[in-house]
Amino acid sequence: MSLEKLDAGHLIGLFQSWQQLFAEQREFLIALDGKVGDSDLGITMAKSFAAAADAVAAEGEEAGLSKLLRTAGATMARTAPSTMGTLTATGFLRASKAVEGLDAIDTQALARFWRAYTDGIAERGKAKVGDKTLLDVLDPMTKALEASAARRDNLTMALSSAETVAEEALEATKSMVAQHGKAAAFQEKTVGLQDAGATVGFFLIRRMSQFAANH
Repeated sequence: MSLEKLDAGHLIGLFQSWQQLFAEQREFLIALDGKVGDSDLGITMAKSFAAAADAVAAEGEEAGLSKLLRTAGATMARTAPSTMGTLTATGFLRASKAVEGLDAIDTQALARFWRAYTDGIAERGKAKVGDKTLLDVLDPMTKALEASAARRDNLTMALSSAETVAEEALEATKSMVAQHGKAAAFQEKTVGLQDAGATVGFFLIRRMSQFAANH
């Protein structure tokens, strides 16, 4: 089975799946961030997704997609007020507006979801593509989803191609020089390392793709 649309019940399940993912990857992200950052990324992601998963489960699927995403974003902002916590929260708050009034997310709506998420993070973080951040995965991945939406690909197919693009984009961050946050102080030392924030972006879309393929 593969998923054609994500409804509110799926979204709650997806947040639980993301919670498990960031619990599993906590130490890996701490180590990756510790090379050029302040090593709090794994803690931030594990904590914020655990809180968000609990909050959306408590709301229940009758709350609807937009409210669930709003709740997730607000909970993350409160739970993990670090840079990455705030950016991820902003992404979900923006995405909630993109799916306002919808009962389910198809490929077209998913492209709008991630475009709102990506643009929200770009504005909030004042970053641009090429600065070696989360955006360097999110922007190409979102463009891939927009291309899939234009081709009318089904949700699972669209997510699968977005995952492939995200993986290539993450690999490409290794050759970039960091321009933001603590990593920027290391500049040239960041060359050769995949960006920790971009790794989070890849993890998010890969798990979403796996979730759709298995439902």
